[in-house]
Amino acid sequence: MTTTPASLDPELAAALAAMPKATNGSLMDLTDIPALRARLNAATAQLPAPAPDPRVTVETLRVPRPDQSTLDIVLFTPAGAEDPLPALVYFHAGGQILGSAHDDTTYPSALALAISSVVAVVDYRLAPETPAPGGAEDGYLAYTHLLEHAGEHRINPERVGLAGASGGGAIATATALMVRDRGVARPRLLSLNYPMLDDRNETPSSHQVTDVGVWDRKENLLAWTAVLGDRAGRPDVHPYSAPGRATELDGMPETFIAAAQHDVFRDENIEFASRLLAAGVPVDLHVYAHAFHAWDLFAPASRLARAFERTWHGFLSQRLHG
Repeated sequence: MTTTPASLDPELAAALAAMPKATNGSLMDLTDIPALRARLNAATAQLPAPAPDPRVTVETLRVPRPDQSTLDIVLFTPAGAEDPLPALVYFHAGGQILGSAHDDTTYPSALALAISSVVAVVDYRLAPETPAPGGAEDGYLAYTHLLEHAGEHRINPERVGLAGASGGGAIATATALMVRDRGVARPRLLSLNYPMLDDRNETPSSHQVTDVGVWDRKENLLAWTAVLGDRAGRPDVHPYSAPGRATELDGMPETFIAAAQHDVFRDENIEFASRLLAAGVPVDLHVYAHAFHAWDLFAPASRLARAFERTWHGFLSQRLHG
């Protein structure tokens, strides 16, 4: 199915048209992941560093893993809070192959202020260097560490949620499954923005979305191959590695899912929401017409992005503080 500019929201279509493209016509060429990371890092280095927001304090925790390597968790805390705050453990976008918790301070600072909570951005390990479920094990370590050390960071341990965007949605969901299965206190919420959940790529949208140029079928197939290697698409993939494979979803936290009409993940997101509901899990599902993958990140000033943020922030605030 061809996605024409006329089928996209006009503000999103204009933003997409203005973005520089790789030689393959998409925003990113995933055929050489190290080279892509180097190009993205070089482009970021050319940008002026944003001024820190004085209303937010930033602290990096360095938590030892079982193998004695170190996991970074970057805390963004609204300044001046007297009482312990709720916390949102956040997993960044990037298809599980790109990005870092240290890439951006503006977005998590603004989120912390919007929801009056600590935002804990996890620097989970990336594929292909660390295949799944290594990233999710980092998520579990971050979540349990923050619960155990909540008092040190003025966090209310009874009000800690999990959230992830795109590839980070896979990490957040797998972390929630681990937390449930290992008998740890259930997160206050699970928030998933256009999450990357299923390696099988069998849904209608996974076949339809081939030419938007943001994150289409070809990018998704390459990313899942990096995440799972030769396990991708096989019948025995564990849900901790591809959480859309989970068949038992009872006991999962209340969930928010935002999906986009012109997104390869659209149908797996809707299907996952339906299965959560069937398992008795409250779900707040939103499907945004005329939107493409990660529209709020690529066109943050658009009306559609602002409308989404109001809805999302409202859900987070109500569940973390209510």
